Amino acid sequence: MTFTIGILLALGCALTTNIGFLYKHRGACAAPPVDFRRPLTTTRRLFSSKLFAAGMLIAAGSWILHISAMALVPLSVVQAVLAGGVVLLAIMAERMLGCCIGRRQWVGLGMTAFGLILLGVSLPAVHGSHSRFSVPGMIAFEAGLIVAGTVLIIGPRIGAPAHHHAVMLGAASGILFGVSDIAIKALSGMVGAHGLTGLLSPWLLVTVAASIVAFFTSASSLQDSAPVPVIAVTSTAATVSGIVGGIVVFGDPLPANVVGMLVECTAFVLVVFAAWLTPAPSRAAGLGTAAA
Repeated sequence: MTFTIGILLALGCALTTNIGFLYKHRGACAAPPVDFRRPLTTTRRLFSSKLFAAGMLIAAGSWILHISAMALVPLSVVQAVLAGGVVLLAIMAERMLGCCIGRRQWVGLGMTAFGLILLGVSLPAVHGSHSRFSVPGMIAFEAGLIVAGTVLIIGPRIGAPAHHHAVMLGAASGILFGVSDIAIKALSGMVGAHGLTGLLSPWLLVTVAASIVAFFTSASSLQDSAPVPVIAVTSTAATVSGIVGGIVVFGDPLPANVVGMLVECTAFVLVVFAAWLTPAPSRAAGLGTAAA
């Protein structure tokens, strides 16, 4: 029963997350550009947009559903359920924003969803919340994600094409959301074992810091890109980070046979290829404005 409730909470999170993202996209496009050097002013300007504020309110509800789901079932299972939201994203973007989703994007989204779901269902059955973790493994994995997110944020400064920066910011946001999710999963186990004193942990600071940086990078990516590609990349990066984190940090089991391992490898290849395929090849800023 607990497992079923966790799955239902994850499904609710998948739906509300994408609705919140679409509202935030339209609101962010109506606000002045994000200025990382003036975080308070940028925050005030973003929240002055009613649509962005509504999107953040929906996202807050989604976050509560996400935390609740992670407290009940393994992280990799939650992330696999969230993968289905990628296809919902395209449908909602057409209905809510009147976006025109091209064939290339539909193929990319379909491959992403199929790959992520395949990755999730190929994992062996698990019981319990799987909140125990190795501290050295946690530190190493979180540090690796933070380095990867940082590289994506500063991409153009180290030679990456500037016209891909919006998608890179979206990927960085997803990775940092993954950092936050993994830290929250650890905190849920500590709270379960020690009560509210479990919150007195450095992982709470990691959660807050990663969430703040992800907030600004996500808003900037939404301003500079069509909604579907950048939201899909953000969701995919967060999902993959969470699934791998569940395996590496919390010991979620891997398939015990060759077929299962081949299925998981195929799923990862599909997700990586789809991440390249989904973003539109032309500069996204104009598309984002048109879609808004």
